[in-house]
Amino acid sequence: MGTQIQNYIIYLIGFTAQILFSWRMIHQWLSSEKTKKTEVPKQFWTHSLLASFLLFVYGWLRNDFAIILGQSITYFIYIRNMQLQGVWQKLHPFLKIFLFIFPLIIIIYSFNNNKIDLHRFFKNENIPLWLIIFGSVGQIIFTFRFIYQMIYSEKRKASLLPFGFWLISLIGSAIIIIYAVIRRDPVLFVGQIAGFFVYFRNIIIIKKLNHPYIK
Repeated sequence: MGTQIQNYIIYLIGFTAQILFSWRMIHQWLSSEKTKKTEVPKQFWTHSLLASFLLFVYGWLRNDFAIILGQSITYFIYIRNMQLQGVWQKLHPFLKIFLFIFPLIIIIYSFNNNKIDLHRFFKNENIPLWLIIFGSVGQIIFTFRFIYQMIYSEKRKASLLPFGFWLISLIGSAIIIIYAVIRRDPVLFVGQIAGFFVYFRNIIIIKKLNHPYIK
């Protein structure tokens, strides 16, 4: 009974993260449909950071290296975009410190007898090595969209979501959906299905308008 309750809590954390991720995309999509161009609402990055925080915890509790890998990279990109939009500067100093060092806390916690417990992630009987690699590739591609977005935005000193961001999102999301089906992970599946449509729709919006973000 205790294990079942624990699993419920873990899935609650995961689904909450995915709801936030999905809502940021839906909000962005609705804003874009209204203005007929790709918009980046300030809440997009705020919800992204909070969702990443929760999904980081979920990945750790699920012993899922692919999830942790993806969140480790994008976490600070969300913070940087919040800085570009002037949102990060408005947060309480103690909250900013906690959010900034959170990944480090997880890494320190992951040490077991002064060693990173790699066995826990890479020799998990529930996840074969090929599936870990497949899922990690999907997460790397999916994560690269934010690296691309950050470079694009830094050059223009503004938080933007260019065409390449949506195209990379679509490819990475397709791989993660397949991974989620094989892994039987409802959290990943539900989150990615919602986003997949939004990525596709933003590509259509940009191409129809021959938007200057197509580069």
